[in-house]
Amino acid sequence: MDKKVFTSDMVDDYANKLLIGLTENENKMVLDEFSQIDEDFQAFEKIEGLNKVEPMSWCLDRTVDHLRDDVVEESLSLDDALRNSGRANDRELEVPRMVE
Repeated sequence: MDKKVFTSDMVDDYANKLLIGLTENENKMVLDEFSQIDEDFQAFEKIEGLNKVEPMSWCLDRTVDHLRDDVVEESLSLDDALRNSGRANDRELEVPRMVE
């Protein structure tokens, strides 16, 4: 299988398709990161018998779960939940605008 090498033009093309645009320095940083990732994968290829190992579907041992029993409790009323908000509008909470 032919090894695909990322080029500066490819990185710029992908960045433009994602509408993020990159400076020349950012493009070089991405290429350097791809190069490091490629080196890491080459290290995996050197591990003998790796192709015989079944992939894990979960990284933790999930044979025992320690879940608490559900206990039904009374919920806060809407008025109580909004009482300390200071900026409630009917049933909605007003929050500061984060995006212009």
